[in-house]
Amino acid sequence: MFHGKHPGGLSERGRALLLEGGKALGLDLKPHLEAFSRLYALLQEASGKVNLTALRGEEEVVVKHFLDSLTLLRLPLWQGPLRVLDLGTGAGFPGLPLKIVRPELELVLVDATRKKVAFVERAIEVLGLKGARALWGRAEVLAREAGHREAYARAVARAVAPLCVLSELLLPFLEVGGAAVAMKGPRVEEELAPLPPALERLGGRLGEVLALQLPLSGEARHLVVLEKAAPTPPAYPRRPGVPERHPLC
Repeated sequence: MFHGKHPGGLSERGRALLLEGGKALGLDLKPHLEAFSRLYALLQEASGKVNLTALRGEEEVVVKHFLDSLTLLRLPLWQGPLRVLDLGTGAGFPGLPLKIVRPELELVLVDATRKKVAFVERAIEVLGLKGARALWGRAEVLAREAGHREAYARAVARAVAPLCVLSELLLPFLEVGGAAVAMKGPRVEEELAPLPPALERLGGRLGEVLALQLPLSGEARHLVVLEKAAPTPPAYPRRPGVPERHPLC
């Protein structure tokens, strides 16, 4: 029963996997199946021209891109029309799945690679995602611009950098009282240990660290919440490349 194809989109099996994984996350994804199917078709269409993602197979994309992105919704941080930054979005993850399921979010997806930003722009257009836009740029530059600095209620980043680096890149974007989520794999303890003093310098503090398993695959994941407690000092973020070369912890 799961061998049928939808032209250019998810197969019946792919759709069944998405629904099953969504159910494991407490989400009914049936109303969003067509959007995810179109997004998969766009990824497949672009994969021959641009190196968007190392994941090629349908099941890998469903589990490790779509469902992995939606693990964010295990945190109670996404109610209402919040302004959200997806930093280092790549081919649009986790931002595009988040926007599909939570259309009320105002989403800005940022990447430093123009070809990836162009793909995300096309996906936003094809999927008709109102209130989403893709932006080319580096965090260290954008975080100093009016309209971006301390202008977001939420920020997310998946597989972008170690926490000591990521905290310096994310926290300047957050308004006081906001929160960022760093999406991490199974080994996060060594990154967490030296983090609190660096967070304090940036006006932040460590919030919840949620351990979970990726639906269907069972792979371990951690969602690390960084809370914005006070304004970030003007010295941060430092110049492009400096946070990576000289982390704060």
